[in-house]
Amino acid sequence: MILYLDASALVKRYIQERGSENVNAWIDEAEMVTTGLISRVEVAAAIARAGRNQLITFEEAFAALRQFRAEWENYQRLPISENTVARGDTLAYEYHLRGYDATHLACALIWQETIGLPVTLATFDRQLIEAAKTVKMAYLSEEESAGLKLE
Repeated sequence: MILYLDASALVKRYIQERGSENVNAWIDEAEMVTTGLISRVEVAAAIARAGRNQLITFEEAFAALRQFRAEWENYQRLPISENTVARGDTLAYEYHLRGYDATHLACALIWQETIGLPVTLATFDRQLIEAAKTVKMAYLSEEESAGLKLE
C-alpha cells in the first residue's frame, strides 16, 4: 500500500490519542508513506497546541516534536506546487473543504496520477473522508473501523 497521511493522521504518531495504534499499524504495513510538505507545519502546530492546552506535558510535547523532526526525512514529502494549489482550490469549493484539507486531497490525487498506482489517504477528518469517497480515492479512517474503504 502507498499511504498518504494528512496531518490529522500523522500527528497521531507523535501524540498518543484515539487512532494512534491504527496509524502506527498503517505506517508499518505501507510500502511507501507520503505526506504533503504542509504537514510539517501542521503537525508541529498540533503538538505545540497539545502542550499549550495541557493535553500533554511540556516535556512530552518537546519529545514528540523532536521525534517528529527526526522521522520527517523518512516520509516521501510531496511539494505544494501551483498545480497542487489550483487543484486544491477546486476541491475546496466543490467539496466544502478547509484549505489545508483540500491541499492534502490534491496532493494525494496528483501523486496517484503521477505514479499510476493507487494511493490510500489516511485521515481523521469527516469532511475529507466524504470528499475522498466522492473522488473514489481509497482511504483509511478511525470512523470506518480502520478498514480500507474504496467506494
